[in-house]
Amino acid sequence: MIDCAVWWAEPLPNEPRFIGLLDELELGRHAGYRQEIDQRRFLTGRVLAKTIAGERLGRAPADIVFDASCDDCDKPHGVPKVPGLALSISHSGDRIGLAVTSGAPVGLDVESASRRAEDSLIEYALNETERLGLKGLEADERASAFFVYWTRKEAVMKATGRGLRIPLHSITLAPFDAPAALLASSTPALDPATTRMADLDPGSGYRAAVAVLTTEDLAVTEHSWHP
Repeated sequence: MIDCAVWWAEPLPNEPRFIGLLDELELGRHAGYRQEIDQRRFLTGRVLAKTIAGERLGRAPADIVFDASCDDCDKPHGVPKVPGLALSISHSGDRIGLAVTSGAPVGLDVESASRRAEDSLIEYALNETERLGLKGLEADERASAFFVYWTRKEAVMKATGRGLRIPLHSITLAPFDAPAALLASSTPALDPATTRMADLDPGSGYRAAVAVLTTEDLAVTEHSWHP
C-alpha cells in the first residue's frame, strides 16, 4: 500500500515570517510575479511544502532546501525535490494543494469548478474516446465532466515530471463518472499497470485529482493546513 497525503491551504499573506523561509532562488521567483495573489500562491506552496517536508524528515522548515531545477533547461522552475520524499504542488484561485509520498512519483492538480469548457479546449485535451462520453450533456454538466477529465490528466502527467510535454491525446482515462483510472497510454512515460489515481475533495468550487506511479494500491488522506 502506498500512502499519499494531500494538504489544502489558502493563500498566505506576504509577511516576513513566511518570506523568510524562502531561499535566494525562491525569493527571485517570488519577486518576479507581477500580481500579489500570484506571489502569495507561490509563497504558500513553498511554505506548505517546507513545513510538511520538515515534519516528515525531522527538520525545521527553514532547513529544507528544494532542488527545483527543470529537467530540460536547468532553470529553477521545475518540480521541487528533496531526498526522501516526492512532492507535487498545485493551485487555483484561493486553493493551494500539496501531495506527498515517501518517494513514489506523484502529481496533483486542482482547478476552479467555475471555468468554462469551450469546444476548442475539449478538442485540445480529450481524445475521441473521451469526447464521446460528453455527448448529450447539458452545457453545465459538460463543463463539470470535462474538468474531471482535465484534473485527472494534469495529475497523471505531472506525476511523470514531463507535464504537458506528454500529448494529451496519447492517454485515455476512465469515464468522468467512474473511479479515476488510466485505461490506456501510447506514451512510454505512462503505463496503466503502474499508475494509480484518485479524485479529491478540495472544497466547494474546486475539483482536484492525484496520481501516483506505482503498482501498489493507493491510500489517500486529505488535510486542511493552517500555519
